[in-house]
Order: sequence, then C-alpha cells, then structure tokens
Amino acid sequence: MAIAKRKKRFFDVEIPILNKETQLQAYELQELDGKFLSYDLTRLLRGKNMLAQFKVSVSGDKAEANPRMLQIMPSFLRRMIRKGTHQVDDSFEVQTKDSKAIIKPFSITRRKVPRAIRTSLRNATKEYLISYAQGKTGLQIFEDIIRGSLQKDMSLRLKKIYPLSLCEIRIFKIK
Repeated sequence: MAIAKRKKRFFDVEIPILNKETQLQAYELQELDGKFLSYDLTRLLRGKNMLAQFKVSVSGDKAEANPRMLQIMPSFLRRMIRKGTHQVDDSFEVQTKDSKAIIKPFSITRRKVPRAIRTSLRNATKEYLISYAQGKTGLQIFEDIIRGSLQKDMSLRLKKIYPLSLCEIRIFKIK
C-alpha cells in the first residue's frame, strides 16, 4: 500500500519587536514551536551589520517570534577599528526585571590611551549597564539597542572619561 507524501508549506511568523512578518517552512504549524529564526537587521539599521535571533512560539493558529539574541557581525567591527586606536571589550551577566542576560559592550577610542583610562572606561560601562538593566525588561533593552538609544546614552556618559569613536553593544543575549 502506498504511503501518502506530506508536503511542506510556508507559515506566517510575526515579529512584533520589528513590526515585520516572515515565513517559515514546515509540515504543520506546531512543528515551528521552539525553532530559532535568524534575521538580518542590516538594512533596517542603515548599514550597521547586526543579526538578531528569535525563538518561535505557537499559540493557537498564530506563530510569534520573541527575541533571544542580538549580535553585531565581526566584519563590521573590524571595519570600524583603525590604526592608532584602542578597543575596550567586556563581558558580564546582568539581572533584568524578568530574566538574566549576557551583555558584551564594545568601544573604540579615538587615539591610543593608557591602560588606566581603558580600565576606567570598562568599569564605567559595566556600572552603567548593570544599573540600566535592573529597571528594564529584556524586551525593552532589545528595543533600545535596535533604536540606538542605549548606545547613545552610554557614549555620552563615557565621553566624560575619554571621547570614543564607536560605542556599541556587541552581543546581548537573554538566558
């Protein structure tokens, strides 16, 4: 007896944080539950090479993608680094209102600077981000990073220590 073949179909998945809709392929809508979706935000952010990862959740006959991770591509960061500058990296875990998150800030100074200034930049960044994250949910922080308001506020604070040519959140990941 012949077994009937199943055919994959496209299902609409809504991404509310971006006000966009995309399609994923599966046999049934329920198969999409728990799947990960990578979305390139380069055009949306006018050339900033950023990749977002979402987790799909299905409720009823509707699929929705919730943000899980934002990441700036290493090629973009390499393009921004010039000779005669220093980069200041860090990585730490913060507690948001609803979950824990990993934040990896990245800054580039305008000129070469002493280690003491780089350390004070790193410490000031960590203090600011920890206090910032305690008052917000993970979704609000995602929106602020995409809009660039978090980076702008952080840059204005760090400018008092030493002027920066670039101040970004390299990776933001919700655990």
